Amino acid sequence: MLHITDERIDRHVTAQDAQQAMLAAFQSFGRGAAAMQERIRTEAGGVKLSTLGAVIPEQEVAGAKVYTTIAGQFSFVILLFSTVDGRPLASFDAGAITRLRTAACTVLAAQRLARPESATLALFGAGTQGVQHAAQLSAALPLRRVLVVDPYADAGLPDQLAVQCGIPVTFADPAVAAAQADIIVTASRSTTPLFSGELIQPGTFIAAIGSSLPHTRELDDTALARAATVVVEWRPQSLREAGDLVLTDKAVLPDSKIVELADVLLGKPVRRHADDIVIYKSVGVGLEDIALAGMAYRRITEAEAGKG
Repeated sequence: MLHITDERIDRHVTAQDAQQAMLAAFQSFGRGAAAMQERIRTEAGGVKLSTLGAVIPEQEVAGAKVYTTIAGQFSFVILLFSTVDGRPLASFDAGAITRLRTAACTVLAAQRLARPESATLALFGAGTQGVQHAAQLSAALPLRRVLVVDPYADAGLPDQLAVQCGIPVTFADPAVAAAQADIIVTASRSTTPLFSGELIQPGTFIAAIGSSLPHTRELDDTALARAATVVVEWRPQSLREAGDLVLTDKAVLPDSKIVELADVLLGKPVRRHADDIVIYKSVGVGLEDIALAGMAYRRITEAEAGKG
């Protein structure tokens, strides 16, 4: 069985590939032609084992992502199978897949839910996911600047990120960033809200992607109350895992306010007014990992066969 490293993913799979794979997978899921397996976490002695997966017959793949969490550090592996004959196709390191697929889903949501004239991105958290989000969003949208909020970031990060994004990048105060942004991405490990929801400007699109634990959150009740719509990847997993939703007063987050990403990608209208605040809350689902692993497997085997 083939093993595919992160280096091979980075060499053969682009952000655009990831976006195409996510679009096809969620549309397949929305039509009822694919299925997901919720994340299951098992823990003992400070070691956490998590599993999640999907079956995507239209892409001829099924599989599972398995990973450990030790002292806050993740180690990922994906196992991919054929839905045609059931045989195992490949294993993956999966760090690169996780990085690419999360930002790709945010791009798909932003293209449909952010205002077309959005110019300023506020990035809360400039780790691996934050940097990838800035790179993919700046390539897909007509952004003009990025404001970074990260007290742990290296002083040289704005210059490095500006080269990647092709637009000015500066550090900013949390309140200033939240108040000036057209698009906000929260990619932190914060356990409490990062800014007051009162600061959010009408019409802002927010992608909260940093937390997938029910006791942590990046957005406060005010942000959720002001949102016209909250888009999630998959209700069963999102409503169980997302602290931003679990900890919010139910009075400000009625079920009617929640829409699944698959419906958005199949054309469901969400933003009805320019002043609507729209939140996309991501926890990461197995459909994303298996869809991108399937695309990566095809790209890599085709490319390497061509060299033979």
